[in-house]
Amino acid sequence: MSFPDVRPRRLRRTAAMRRLVEETRVAPAELVLPLFLKEGLTEPRAISSLPGVMQHSRESLRKAAHEAVRAGVGGLMLFGVPDNANKDETGSGGINPDGILNVGLRDLISEVGDSTVVMGDLCLDEFTSHGHCGVLAPDGTVDNDATLELYGRMGVAQAEAGAHVVGPSGMMDGQIGVIRKALDQAGHQDVSVLAYSAKYAGAFYGPFREAVESTLQGDRRTYQQSPGNVREALREVELDVAEGADMVMVKPALPYLDVIAAVRERVDIPVAAYQVSGEYAMVEAAAANGWVDRQGVMLETLTSIKRAGAQIILTYWATEAAQLLRERY
Repeated sequence: MSFPDVRPRRLRRTAAMRRLVEETRVAPAELVLPLFLKEGLTEPRAISSLPGVMQHSRESLRKAAHEAVRAGVGGLMLFGVPDNANKDETGSGGINPDGILNVGLRDLISEVGDSTVVMGDLCLDEFTSHGHCGVLAPDGTVDNDATLELYGRMGVAQAEAGAHVVGPSGMMDGQIGVIRKALDQAGHQDVSVLAYSAKYAGAFYGPFREAVESTLQGDRRTYQQSPGNVREALREVELDVAEGADMVMVKPALPYLDVIAAVRERVDIPVAAYQVSGEYAMVEAAAANGWVDRQGVMLETLTSIKRAGAQIILTYWATEAAQLLRERY
């Protein structure tokens, strides 16, 4: 055969050569571990649809946090799971300083301090009896503007509990501006806001709803985005940046790699992506059946999210992946 002597395979000959020229690498510090703290537990409780993920007691939460920090994980995102008896129409448990989420944030700060970034999920859905992300109007729809005032109070409560970052995930119009103003007026100018700017009303959230014992009635299509829309996502991102977001997020991750890439091109602040429960559970189920190489797929999915443009990745594999990445590099 006659062909130009161009041989890209020269750069693939050995593992050392492949590492040398690798274009995209995920660093442990770019990973954020979501954690669930369940009110009243004395021992961690397995989540059946999320193999390896737990609802934590306060003690096991501290242990999981230390393990993540030792692995080099960059952040912890805490979700509170209250008893059903403590849920109400307005989600007051999310604002209560003694509510399970704010108690957990204080626990994390007391355990790990500034050695990682402690984040609080800022949404009412875990705390409302109806499971929606805001308060309901008389006609049963989510009242956007009435919800905003509660979001501002919830953000301040998390900041006072010690959170470094609050993560508004409810997709209410104007939420970032209201939360930023509330934080600043309360003297928490240094608390960052990670905006769930493009959160899609998709089909990948099922295991998460088991994890937080969701009481959702209906769906969230009137406030989360339609899966077919990209330009709308960019508009949401731009609005959040204008309102004061320090970081923006796309959720889910793998089905929306194109959206992550488009957002990365549009903004000059950090872009995050959330590898959600359904993405995790699919791989775990396939691996349990021997259909895929679990660790290989884990790292490949994280690399694809990073390659698309996410600087920060929320993933239930964060601690394990961080350990593997440290061994690899």
